[in-house]
Amino acid sequence: MDTSVLTSLSNDYGYDHVFTRQVLALGQSGDILIAISTGGTSSNVLRASEVAKERGLTVIALTGIEPSPLDELADISLSVPSQHTALIQQAHIAILHVFSEMVERELANTEIL
Repeated sequence: MDTSVLTSLSNDYGYDHVFTRQVLALGQSGDILIAISTGGTSSNVLRASEVAKERGLTVIALTGIEPSPLDELADISLSVPSQHTALIQQAHIAILHVFSEMVERELANTEIL
């Protein structure tokens, strides 16, 4: 996220709406929102996910081991089996790298080396 966007949206609308405003501005039916929250209870991520669902976006959640509101809201939930925030975040980074590779492969229509 652009720090200018983060600052302006949180100042103007409150931090609970910082991601919601971006979903409203950019999200279209058929798009995918990847919602990341180690505990699955971050209000700003939950609000953005709710708006995304209302607008017809698919929500993929990356969370930790504990069942959460974000898991319930998401169309697909990938829960990292750990209670340690740092390990959950490291796993989320690895998952995002895999997602990126899959998208690149699909767009380029080539095999991963």
